[in-house]
Amino acid sequence: MIKTIIIEDEKPAARKLERLLSNFSDLQLVATLNSVEEAIDWFSKNEHPTLIFSDIVLGDGLSFDIFEKIPTKSFIIYTTAFDQYTLKAFKLNSIDYLLKPISEEDLAQSIEKFKNFLPSEETHNALEMKSLIKEEQPKLSRILVKIGYNLKVIKTEEICCFYSENKIVYAQTLERSFPTDFTLDELEEVLDKKTFFRVNRQFIINSDCIKNIHTSPYYKVELQVQPAEEITVSRERVKDFKDWLVK
Repeated sequence: MIKTIIIEDEKPAARKLERLLSNFSDLQLVATLNSVEEAIDWFSKNEHPTLIFSDIVLGDGLSFDIFEKIPTKSFIIYTTAFDQYTLKAFKLNSIDYLLKPISEEDLAQSIEKFKNFLPSEETHNALEMKSLIKEEQPKLSRILVKIGYNLKVIKTEEICCFYSENKIVYAQTLERSFPTDFTLDELEEVLDKKTFFRVNRQFIINSDCIKNIHTSPYYKVELQVQPAEEITVSRERVKDFKDWLVK
């Protein structure tokens, strides 16, 4: 039996996941935990399971805090309503990432993926596992931004560009710009490369927002909406930029 736990602070979501997991006869649910504090206490006193289903945003913090304090070799499948945490999730032992509401089909696919990672011998190749995880990493489709005391969900397709200013990365929409918690390097890893391209050290642009491209005396991009600073394409990126435009 594969020992499994759930970390989820929303009781309806926890009950639904418990019910879905009961359909898998080879999984044994040993605990359902509902906070960072409770999980840290449980992991410090019990043998770690093989598989963890964990919500990311809990009532008393992020579940990442658990595994930063109590390192684990367990496989983790993260569940959340927001996919802005994709990058950090995959830097841990995450093998998949389920967006709520979780469907039976998506859950079955994640469990099948988990089983493919199970070692055939006592030891497994950690580097190979990380490589496989990176290949199957989902693309960022939404981000969560803070406006005063409120939170707003923005689809990445609505973002014309990401740009860096005074060490803060902003997401520029047709409406306004929003500060984010990302770096451009992180975004470059998780954005859909068919839609987004990093033209220089300061800007990542969305192809759907391009209004005009000037080619003389240098490549300059005009977007439907953008910050005051002009957007130029670095010389070393011009060829890749032209290739990206016609993909």
